[in-house]
Amino acid sequence: MTNNDVKRALKAGFPIFIGYVPPAIAFGILAKACEITLLECFLFSAVVFAGASQFIALNLLMTGMGPGGIILTTLLVNFRHFLMSAYLSTRIGKMSKRYVFFLAFGVTDEVFSVLSFTKRRLSKTFVFILQLSAYTGWVTGTVAGYVMGGFLPEILTKSMGIALYSLLLAILLPELKTSVKALCLTIASAGLNTFLIKLDVLPSGWNIIVCILVIASIGSFFISKQQGEKVYG
Repeated sequence: MTNNDVKRALKAGFPIFIGYVPPAIAFGILAKACEITLLECFLFSAVVFAGASQFIALNLLMTGMGPGGIILTTLLVNFRHFLMSAYLSTRIGKMSKRYVFFLAFGVTDEVFSVLSFTKRRLSKTFVFILQLSAYTGWVTGTVAGYVMGGFLPEILTKSMGIALYSLLLAILLPELKTSVKALCLTIASAGLNTFLIKLDVLPSGWNIIVCILVIASIGSFFISKQQGEKVYG
């Protein structure tokens, strides 16, 4: 451990900490509105730590979907973590096996972005402090939101369900502005989901699983070799 690594990690992690608190508060308020306990809410973020997937899982839980469907949905939504972790393993180098679990657990989109753009070799100290900054912001924000939910009007706590759509739109809109293919896939996904809702033959919550599998499969054919080299090169 070096003081330089600690300072760089704290400097890089502070914006992530600040950025995680507002959506985490929204999740805590929404969890309170869904009438789960404070302990369950805390464990939701402390053990799962999956950002948007927690909003999705909470929504599916309220619709009555079983554990198997929720786990499968979360796996599909977070499947990108396999690729992110594989890339980071090439940047970090050799590391004791006892640290691998904690490293994998702390990988998020924002943490990955910072680590992937860091030119220097990634040390264990730098990675773990950066991940701890994100984790602390998310968990503390969740608890704070749950406590706040006990004092806010019911109409306001119920409206926090829009936080999920706002969060996903914030991720999606920049890509839609620059890619016609992404726009077409988004429209196709909305159309397929609407069709499945009208058809009403799948168990509660399974529409999203079908949409993910079908649209992701179609989208994989739209990625040209040149685009792949741009992303992974």
